[in-house]
Amino acid sequence: MNRHVLVVCATVFLMAQGAFFRTAQADEQNRFITIGTGGPTGVYYPVGGAICRLINQSRRLHGIRCTVESTTGSLYNIKALHGGDFDFGIAQSDIQADASHGTGAFVQTGAVKDLRAVFSLHVEAFTVLARADAKIIDFDDLKGKRVNIGNPGSGARDAMERVMAAKGWTLNDFAQASELGAAQQGDALCQNQIDATVYSVGHPATTISDTAGACDTVLVDVAGPAIDRLLAENDFYSKTVIPGGLYYGNPAPVATVCVGSTLMVSAATDPEIVYQLVKTVFENFNAFKRAHPALAALSKEDMVRGPFPVALHEGALRYYRSAGLLGDGGGQGQIHNQRRSGEERR
Repeated sequence: MNRHVLVVCATVFLMAQGAFFRTAQADEQNRFITIGTGGPTGVYYPVGGAICRLINQSRRLHGIRCTVESTTGSLYNIKALHGGDFDFGIAQSDIQADASHGTGAFVQTGAVKDLRAVFSLHVEAFTVLARADAKIIDFDDLKGKRVNIGNPGSGARDAMERVMAAKGWTLNDFAQASELGAAQQGDALCQNQIDATVYSVGHPATTISDTAGACDTVLVDVAGPAIDRLLAENDFYSKTVIPGGLYYGNPAPVATVCVGSTLMVSAATDPEIVYQLVKTVFENFNAFKRAHPALAALSKEDMVRGPFPVALHEGALRYYRSAGLLGDGGGQGQIHNQRRSGEERR
């Protein structure tokens, strides 16, 4: 082998080695986070995507790269956070409360003590959508019908089970109880495989507008004495109204109940990462609100106020203090009057 060949080989080797070390150095400088969300047709997924987009657009300022993960929803996200599979996750306030207290789906596994809140998001209405020809006007009309009760682990399933318990119902009260996910339930409704299905979602929701545009559907009232008792016994629920005219064939407002949704994080997450995420979202607030119609009514004050079943993460608190956004509550994560907070958001 002549000297020229040896020089070329040595040069190529050194260049490759330099590229390797530069890549390793870049990986050390960049921090990677993942946000657990929900199904692609819901609200969690685009909201998580909006957060990641803002983070990635400004990564030269903080060195954080963000990816979004589609999941089955709140229950999965909390368990994945606790297990270290995700850095952040979006969850409903009722399931957060169960996780914090070791109730509901967390009776067997026990309370999850390492959950922290980052900020509050949109209100999620428990929504029942039925075929127009099924003659379903209010929730009680679901008896004897083919009903999709939501896939296990989803916020819709959790809400459905709470409403059923409040009414003293079991699955035997339905002619058929399906466990379809968000991506399948609209087609099943329009193909007359089910008579009604349930969602827990921020409005307006693409998944409902697509279904209402594909076949004749009606939104169903969820109200009455049993629902009033449910509200009285659970601070994380409040009354709400789905405005008329949001969806084709549904000109009248519909009464139902709602919960809040929150971006959650593990208590062990680096406070600097949480601080930078909150700072990025709040300093690009109008762009964030434009990410989905369900976010349009958000205010920074509502996002900080909660209510939260768990304490705010110290990284989030650091930003809120510096921005002058904390009130007398101090961000200790106590559940405030959910009913009053829900009314303020509407």
